[in-house]
Amino acid sequence: MTASSPTSSSPTSSTASAAAVEPARTGRFDRIPGFGRPTARFTYWWAIALLVANVGIVATGGAVRLTGSGLGCPTWPRCTDDSFVPHEALGWHGAIEFGNRMLTWVLIIVAIATWIAVFRRAGSTRRDRWLVTLLALGIPFQGVIGGITVLTKLNPWVVSLHFVLSMVLVSGATVLVYRLRPDAAPAPTPTRALRLGRVLAWLQYLVTWAAIYLGTVVTGSGPHAGDAEAPRNGLAPDNATQLHADAVFVLIGLSVAIAVFTHVMDLPARRTAYRFIGLLALQGVVGVVQYNTDLPILLVIIHMTVSALLLIGATKLVLEFGTITSNRAKER
Repeated sequence: MTASSPTSSSPTSSTASAAAVEPARTGRFDRIPGFGRPTARFTYWWAIALLVANVGIVATGGAVRLTGSGLGCPTWPRCTDDSFVPHEALGWHGAIEFGNRMLTWVLIIVAIATWIAVFRRAGSTRRDRWLVTLLALGIPFQGVIGGITVLTKLNPWVVSLHFVLSMVLVSGATVLVYRLRPDAAPAPTPTRALRLGRVLAWLQYLVTWAAIYLGTVVTGSGPHAGDAEAPRNGLAPDNATQLHADAVFVLIGLSVAIAVFTHVMDLPARRTAYRFIGLLALQGVVGVVQYNTDLPILLVIIHMTVSALLLIGATKLVLEFGTITSNRAKER
């Protein structure tokens, strides 16, 4: 009697065969190019887009204020009591304010896309996820503060808070870009030079913030408070400008000290230190020219935009001294 060969496959082999021919399940993001399995470079570029969008909002928000369009849409969240969009009676001020509100939706879309990319990327850490979540939540919160500025008829201190929050988002987005860079080098080993550089970098970061905030105080005391009838903060523009200039002088001293220090110690952060001095020189020229030419709108917008770039540089310098990127492996 000969052994007969099996005429049917075993249950295990049947299951394996079925699995081999069954199409892979697709998630809701798999059909969107790049978001199915986000790469490090894909996520990094979305983080850059988020940073650029936040800087763009700073510039367009400045345009609203400087053209006197802060009350172009006199209410919030509607543009008027009975419409979400401006009508002809509001003129070009209404169009500018409404356009800035619409750009906020672009920023929201970019923030959501960045959030999805970070959360779906396999190499993201908990800190990355927390950071991108806070940045995403900061945008609608910024919208609420913007609404309060309209409802308070452009109270200068609330307007300053609105600008400061925008700059907080710029600084936070800079941190996200730095953390997600695909060619990141290992965190430097702490040395005495790095510790001293870290202290100087933090001082420069804090003084940069002081100069930025005092700049908003100057604006709140001068002719560009957001609307012809908007209240001013009651401070003398000359005195506010001098206080702002004093903070800038301190910032210049710190930036030169850091540039010399990083050059002498041959530290990688020297390139960022050089760029910061270059931006600071540009900012100084723009500031002096705008002050002596009665604050033309275009120069003030450039001045505000360069302020955002300076904050990016100050944030990056702190990061390059290893305060954020050390211990990334422990965060996973």
